[in-house]
Amino acid sequence: MHGTPHIVSDVMTHTVAAVGRRATFKEIVRLMRDWRISALPVLEGEGRVVGVVSEADLLPKEEFRNSDPGPGLPPPAPVPPVLTGPPGEDAVVRARRAAGAAKAGAVTAEELMTSPALTVRADTTLAQAARVMAHAKVKRLPVVDAVGMLEGIVSRTDLLKVFLRTDEEIAEEVRREIVSYLFPLPESNVRVDVRDGVVTLVGRARDTSLVPVAARLVRAVEGVVDVDFDLTRPAAAEETPSRTTGNTATA
Repeated sequence: MHGTPHIVSDVMTHTVAAVGRRATFKEIVRLMRDWRISALPVLEGEGRVVGVVSEADLLPKEEFRNSDPGPGLPPPAPVPPVLTGPPGEDAVVRARRAAGAAKAGAVTAEELMTSPALTVRADTTLAQAARVMAHAKVKRLPVVDAVGMLEGIVSRTDLLKVFLRTDEEIAEEVRREIVSYLFPLPESNVRVDVRDGVVTLVGRARDTSLVPVAARLVRAVEGVVDVDFDLTRPAAAEETPSRTTGNTATA
């Protein structure tokens, strides 16, 4: 009944900028600037992903610039105390500062990178990849094969490409995969209207109790922004016809 969901390989970028373990700090910065990206996979051997180095990994170099004055130089200005917060917050902040200070002295990708790398497979659904990005708060993910070899990269922008589907494509999928099963002719006569990704089901539905099911299935169609209903029950279905609007049915 349901169409095959789009997967990462449908939208990922196949040409990927990457660095080796020994890449220098400035090489990494230049590559990010030239490719206009915020993170780079770190590879070893024939292309196995061993880590990712991001802008966040590079910023401590600037943040802690004055932390180590060197021999014969005056100490840096004292760091203001951490503001009082929830229990345990100070320890967390101190741990983050310690990690940042350690990276401030790093000069190669191997020292800077976050490892192991958070990755996805090419057959991962876009919904799954989006959940991984949201949970980890990252903007892009390396795409790897079964043995960890780099195949591409997928970004937040790539995941949003499904919303570029035309209204006609969305309407056709909703008609074919959902309406024809839940509201079949001749008992029902439901039209699918789509405008800017918002789907509206209009017409007569013999069983309006299926509206919540239809709403869930329509929202699962890639490219759908929202769903609405303007459905009535045929007069023959009950003595007093009822009308359904939005996502709730009244009998």
